Amino acid sequence: MTERDTTAQVERAQSAALRLANVDAADRDAALGAIADAIRDNSEAILAANREDVEEAEAMLADGEYTQALVDRLKLDEAKLDDIAGMVESVAEQDDPLGETLEARELDEDLELYKLSVPIGVVATIFESRPDALVQIAALALKSGNAVILKGGSEASESNRVLYETILSATEDLPDGWATLIEAHEEVDRLLELDDMVDLVMPRGSSEFVSYIQDNTQIPVLGHTEGICHVYVDEAADLDMAEDIALDAKVQYPAVCNAVETLLVDEAIAADFLPAVVERYRDEGVVLRGDEATREHVDIDPATDDDWDTEYGDLELSVKVVSDLYDAVDHINAHGSKHTESIVTDDAERAETFMTGVDAASVFHNASTRFADGYRYGLGAEVGISTGKIHARGPVGLEGLTTYKYYLEGDGQLVATYAGEDAVPFTHEALDADWNPGHRSRRD
Repeated sequence: MTERDTTAQVERAQSAALRLANVDAADRDAALGAIADAIRDNSEAILAANREDVEEAEAMLADGEYTQALVDRLKLDEAKLDDIAGMVESVAEQDDPLGETLEARELDEDLELYKLSVPIGVVATIFESRPDALVQIAALALKSGNAVILKGGSEASESNRVLYETILSATEDLPDGWATLIEAHEEVDRLLELDDMVDLVMPRGSSEFVSYIQDNTQIPVLGHTEGICHVYVDEAADLDMAEDIALDAKVQYPAVCNAVETLLVDEAIAADFLPAVVERYRDEGVVLRGDEATREHVDIDPATDDDWDTEYGDLELSVKVVSDLYDAVDHINAHGSKHTESIVTDDAERAETFMTGVDAASVFHNASTRFADGYRYGLGAEVGISTGKIHARGPVGLEGLTTYKYYLEGDGQLVATYAGEDAVPFTHEALDADWNPGHRSRRD
């Protein structure tokens, strides 16, 4: 595809975004319902395409070019497709994020200022092998009134193409260009140059990949990087609970970014806790590596310095014994990815110290890191998990795909009235009112 073709696609998305922002909420929800139905109805074609991707990926795995975790993320089946369709329906069930009055203020009599939620505009996302990511992102973009440009990994190209075509066929009544699929690396490079037309780019992948995007565009970047997550078992933990949480956080689904990669254990309970939890991990096929203090209690392979900074994405785990709560916090802040961290303890004060001291988008007390997810948070779905601190943080759902604009309702007021020696003062009084076009909330 030529540069001109890519530019034309983005121009079409830009035009669609302006029109989609004015599509009624009921019509957007109906379109989401149609997408869910189309995914179920077209399951045979989707799964056939997915089998092509999986076969190719398994060949790459055999050649040592892909990991098992990548292949696992790629696979779809009937149950997974039904879950994907259900996710789309859950997005439709969310409250409309657009047109909400976030603030209202009277500047003077019959001069009222309203701050309203609106779509961002044109959002582009570049994501990894999971085909369900394409559907999640498209559904959230539609619900929030944004045009979306989608670029999936080449390993899922067949699945992504059929899913995209399924979505388009179900949304023929929406503005043409509201969703666009690009596939070539050259298209991404051209896209990154169009900072006057694309409002936000959301890469999902490694830190190196996100850094590449940030270094090669002037478009605002909302990065979704790796998850190096920790569970810290405190000296005041219920050890049975700690075993269950530590196990769930690793083995429930090890290929995702909210799975735990390092288990931290307070030295005060290490002798009692480690043998039992290691046995359970081994029963689940987890490969374990530990520091010297850990290996005094259990026979596992030694960990290296690189292990503390590794996202395994598989049934692998590093284990470290820490001297106390503060040592655990220091380790997490030095090696974590600011994604999700968890403490297991029965001491509320120690939990508070951990939760306020750790720098992460999500911090849990007595819960598995696997809860860090847009659907589980009640957001309907997520476009990814942001480990940054600007605009959106943690699972990014509908709210993260909106911005705001100010509406001012007046009655012929002039700035000159409020300037100079005889200036009329502003009232700047908060209003408990929603914006209504042409209507002022007081003194009509």
